[in-house]
Amino acid sequence: MAVLISLLIALCFLFSGSAFAVIPLEGFLPNGNFETKPKPTDLKKTVLQGKYSLPKWEISGLVEYIHGGPQPGGMYFAVAHGVHAVRLGNEASISQTIPVKNGSLYALTFGASRTCAQDEVLRISVPPQSGDLPIQTLYSSDGADTYAWGFIAKSNAVKVIFHNPGVQEDPTCGPLLDAVAIKELFHPMPTRGNLIKNSGFEEGPHRFMNSSNGVLLPPKQEDLMSPLPGWIIESLKAVKFIDSKHFNVPFGLAAIELVAGRESAIAQIIRTVPNKVYNCTFTVGDAKNGCHGSMMVEAFAAKDTLKAPFTSRGKGEFKTVSFKFTAISARTRLTFFSSFYHTRVDDYGSLCGPVIDQVSVLHVA
Repeated sequence: MAVLISLLIALCFLFSGSAFAVIPLEGFLPNGNFETKPKPTDLKKTVLQGKYSLPKWEISGLVEYIHGGPQPGGMYFAVAHGVHAVRLGNEASISQTIPVKNGSLYALTFGASRTCAQDEVLRISVPPQSGDLPIQTLYSSDGADTYAWGFIAKSNAVKVIFHNPGVQEDPTCGPLLDAVAIKELFHPMPTRGNLIKNSGFEEGPHRFMNSSNGVLLPPKQEDLMSPLPGWIIESLKAVKFIDSKHFNVPFGLAAIELVAGRESAIAQIIRTVPNKVYNCTFTVGDAKNGCHGSMMVEAFAAKDTLKAPFTSRGKGEFKTVSFKFTAISARTRLTFFSSFYHTRVDDYGSLCGPVIDQVSVLHVA
């Protein structure tokens, strides 16, 4: 009976109208998919009128409430995670205050795409942390890209802000945001059997149930705040977090796809003993998503390098490779990137690449 009462209380908090309703460990923010519509009196055509006109959110500046699909003027807006989305005009923003655990690591997962200009940027902030996401690169041809961004909670309640810092000639031009979810992440630790943290990429951001494109992890993410715990996204372009429901994953439920060639790289800094020899093992393969051809992955550690060739036939095949390196300091950076650029054979507008999984580093006796 006590368990049943606890569950009922939790459900009451979850569906209450309070801005501080208890957020589950993983899931949409309140009205995170924007499907709770504004009142007709709060809309002027598509433009939201008033600070609180978008249910559960605060708005600032010119924000449009968009229905996905063909638009007046011949444009088409892809809304992959539902029917409705918001478009942030010049210097516009939407925000929401949510309860969190002070000191915990979280990842926001959201659908975002540009609508007009090549140079559009989406700024994500959880003060005092902030990051600019360049969205000029379309990783999928339908424009329905999904991203994740990590932050560490500095209090028990934080304000999540999505802002368009750009100014275009058309004031309505700006990024399209079509869903926002959150997930609490856990800092993984190395083990005696493996110096790599989150070696199989099992700990990662929320994945939308109705999305088959994977989750893009933005470039230049440090390991302490990375949406892929333990790993640094040190490249110029994003890497993709993929799941076993929609892709071929060699081991477990998740893996990483290097979708932007040499501009797509992940790294981890591990504790080592100078002059000691270590063995690095990892799995390389294809996601069974129409990506064909030579998919060489290059790995670097200390002064040693491995070029691991893999030829994809698009059948979800994979192989395990290894190399030895000698540590030259107490910290060694292990880096992986793809040697070549790839697009899907059935869709030249969608970037793809080799899959990496199950990374292991062991001391060689």
